[in-house]
Amino acid sequence: MICHKSDDDSVQKCVSVLKNGGIVIIPTDTVYGFSGVVDSSAHFNTDAVIRKIKGREEYKPFIQLIAAPEDIKNYTDDDIPQKLLDCWPGPLTIIVNTKKNTGIGTGTESAANTGTVALRCPGDEWLRKIISECGASIYSTSVNRSGQPVLDEENAIISEFEGEVGLIVADGDRKNSVPSTIVRVEDGEYKVIRQGFIKI
Repeated sequence: MICHKSDDDSVQKCVSVLKNGGIVIIPTDTVYGFSGVVDSSAHFNTDAVIRKIKGREEYKPFIQLIAAPEDIKNYTDDDIPQKLLDCWPGPLTIIVNTKKNTGIGTGTESAANTGTVALRCPGDEWLRKIISECGASIYSTSVNRSGQPVLDEENAIISEFEGEVGLIVADGDRKNSVPSTIVRVEDGEYKVIRQGFIKI
């Protein structure tokens, strides 16, 4: 199924597919991304479904998108530098240590036994509304086959993946899009892992 981001019911269509364990391709504030609801009970196991579509064999954790900056405290007890929080909502991914014994933030990163989770509060209000209505964070990873370039053309994405996902939300091409900056927080300090759109 394909819809356009500008459609009046695009949010509702995304939420419906996601809450039923489906995978969607949606435009973010950076590039298009595969998304599935993060389900700590592993009932849907959407991260595994996305990996199968992409053809990934490794256990690299996916970024999780959250609806509001303050939601980060549901996932970690880390002290987050205010300089980083001031960049949200926006294209900044923050890797933090997961809370102990909560089950929140588990899934792919738990399987990788890393004890961390990569979180981003996207700058796109439309996307934050989808996350909020899902009532859970959603995975996000670039739209491409493993080892292949990221697809940035709407028609190429539709041609390659229309038959493998529940919904594609079209919003034009994403030529020359810059990915999010990624930082790792530990002991109240941070280190830049990938320099992207936001200069830290």
